[in-house]
Amino acid sequence: MAHSFSRMASSADCGLVTDDPILYRARVAPDRQALFEIASGRQLTYKELNARIARCTGLLGDMLGTRRDGARVAMLARNSVDSIVLAFACQRAGAIYVPLNWRLNAAELRPILADCAPALLVHDEEFSVAVASLADVDPEMAVISTADGPAGLAARIEANSPAEPVSCDAERACVLLYTSGTTGQPKGVVITRGNTFFAAVNFSFVGEIGPGSVALCDLPFFHTIGLIAVARTTLMLGGTLVVSDRFTPARTLAALADRKQRITHYFAVPQIALALRNDPAYSAADLSGLHALFVGGAPLTQALIESYLEDGVALVNGYGMSEAGTVLHVPIDRGAVRDNPGSVGLPAPLLDIRIVGEDGREVDEGEIGELWLRGPAVSPGYWNRPAETAAAFTEGWYRTGDLGRREANGFYRIVDRLKDMYISGGENVYPAEVEAVLASHSDVLDAAVVGIPDMKWGECGLAYVVLRPGAVPTAEAIAGHCAAKLAAFKRPAHILFVKTIPRTASGKVQKHVLRQLHSDELFNDRPDETAHGNHAETYGVTS
Repeated sequence: MAHSFSRMASSADCGLVTDDPILYRARVAPDRQALFEIASGRQLTYKELNARIARCTGLLGDMLGTRRDGARVAMLARNSVDSIVLAFACQRAGAIYVPLNWRLNAAELRPILADCAPALLVHDEEFSVAVASLADVDPEMAVISTADGPAGLAARIEANSPAEPVSCDAERACVLLYTSGTTGQPKGVVITRGNTFFAAVNFSFVGEIGPGSVALCDLPFFHTIGLIAVARTTLMLGGTLVVSDRFTPARTLAALADRKQRITHYFAVPQIALALRNDPAYSAADLSGLHALFVGGAPLTQALIESYLEDGVALVNGYGMSEAGTVLHVPIDRGAVRDNPGSVGLPAPLLDIRIVGEDGREVDEGEIGELWLRGPAVSPGYWNRPAETAAAFTEGWYRTGDLGRREANGFYRIVDRLKDMYISGGENVYPAEVEAVLASHSDVLDAAVVGIPDMKWGECGLAYVVLRPGAVPTAEAIAGHCAAKLAAFKRPAHILFVKTIPRTASGKVQKHVLRQLHSDELFNDRPDETAHGNHAETYGVTS
């Protein structure tokens, strides 16, 4: 059954999205703290932030000239105050902000730059070698460094005259987010001004964010969680955004313990939440000021949820994506967190959800189908990808490619990626279910399962397992653990111990990398321990 809302005004005719939230906050609360940058200690009030954005808008107007309408402005940089400034200045100038994944190498960045064709590329000095090697992508692309000095971004902003925002409707693109590439092929997700507004509204509801909120963001701004869910929402609601240029457990724990900053909201991927919990400096008392610790981007284990609950912290799970922002979220209530293990919660308010079967019809409660989404936060499509846009965005609905089900209490669960499901002996197998069982073993730190060809069953499961430091269980022991919890057709037929599982910046497993690893191993006739640096052991399971 679809979850419906009454759309009182579309994003095209809602006047709220025709303005800039920083302009509004600068008018009504000019002296309230907007930003604090951990690396430099720099602070900006809303009045100061607004003035800096106005000067940056002027700089973009001067540099882009008549080309600024729809021009792409790419940024290869870690989180900073000026990342926020540039993002909002692009919106005011009528340009499109394109935050690039700084974890990618030059060869991976090249097709992205070729696709979005930025008129301007802003970069941190640590990425200057990569940027130099990419100059030939477009000889007319202007380049600015964020380094100190008269030619740096900060100095050029300060030296420029402020400019007024250009007239721009809500359907105009203002951000281009390249997907994190779980399939190996990043696509540019078009985010309009209306999308950013309603995505922020959705997260403000589920995250209970307001003017008194202080949100720490060390998730990168090239991801929708960092740029929109945390940064945009906090600033739109008049809270304070604490910006960190990188995640390290010690720095994040110190920030959360800082009673001067009084951080109330922190968003992490499960791997970060686990790293914090396992760090020697972790103290439950230091997290007592948190309203909630939000988690998303990858499956969350019940053991981790319970460990935080024991410390009085609500580890709140959710589900979202670049194409739609926040979609589902567990309420900020310890009882709801405890009583709904593995759930991603209830729908965000400005969103319709359908669960659709293979025949194109909505499935019954409790049955598995693909999640389809509709609402004003949903992207209009992919940049330069008309065929893929037409396939994913159909009749006003976005087909997520994720499989889920709606339970009797209205909570939703994500079962797996549609493309990750495999069929063994005629039965559907959802790798996420098997991964959850593997992760429940006390000696398993991380796990991922992919379907591979099998002569007898058509397909079978291959499990990649990362052991906890010092653990030495055998593949037989792991297989026995699975046998006690899973039907025979669901159990992985092969178990391979590895040092790490490849993941995207948002924590999603890059299963295309694991499938390619398996293909390479078949080509070489055996797992190549030297090439991959892994201690490998395979285990055959009969069904």
